[in-house]
Amino acid sequence: MTARPAAIEVAGLDVTFPARGGGMRAVRDVSFTVADGESFGLVGESGSGKSTILRAIAGLVPEVTGDIRVAGAALGRRRTRADRRRLQFVFQDPYGALHPRHSVGRIVAEPLLIHGIGDVERRVTEGLAAVGLGAEHRARFPHQLSGGQRQRVAIARALVLDPPILLLDEPTSALDVSIQAEILNLLARLRRERGFSYLLVSHDLAVVAHMCDRVGVMRKGELVEVLPAGALRAGTAAHPYTAELIAAFRDMQTPRDEAGATVA
Repeated sequence: MTARPAAIEVAGLDVTFPARGGGMRAVRDVSFTVADGESFGLVGESGSGKSTILRAIAGLVPEVTGDIRVAGAALGRRRTRADRRRLQFVFQDPYGALHPRHSVGRIVAEPLLIHGIGDVERRVTEGLAAVGLGAEHRARFPHQLSGGQRQRVAIARALVLDPPILLLDEPTSALDVSIQAEILNLLARLRRERGFSYLLVSHDLAVVAHMCDRVGVMRKGELVEVLPAGALRAGTAAHPYTAELIAAFRDMQTPRDEAGATVA
């Protein structure tokens, strides 16, 4: 039986942004592979380049060099309609990502209309139900929804085309802590049910350790290490920077009293 190609292959990726006095190199010679059906995470400090990589794959960054392949096919400088159907993006800010003057039903239907896919009413209804929203939400507008509901709409819109790959850029960081776990559990369930791959960007080590099979660690535009999520949870990193990240994250999670002393 012939093995299916990797969902995403990135080789020698460089991203440079225009800057006074020359360009600013945001991503430096990054290479990694996301296997078919795999969940892969990118972590690192703010400005490390992880979200830029996600946007480069989606075709949202202009100055890119290197090779990006999706399901074995090389992506050109501009994403085709077929590329965009295979790659769907869920942004960090669910309110900013939804058209404020479009109803929920229109928002979820839009990808179907763009790609000329029929049976829109059924697909929208099933798409909303898959993320835990009912028919009563179809006529509402984004400002009438909670943050968690808005992100559910964004996920439904991304999945209505049944794409094989999701690109997730900090999908819970703009939400209340009480809602974050609901959205993460929703994404995990949908992946189990539908078998799609995803590339998840997050600054939260606990999120990627819980949601991903493997994790890439970014530092100053470079990918310094790729390790299994189990190694991240166990703290068995090979690269010193990864070890520092883990130690810093664990320190932040340690309960302390008002004077800053560790609480037993």
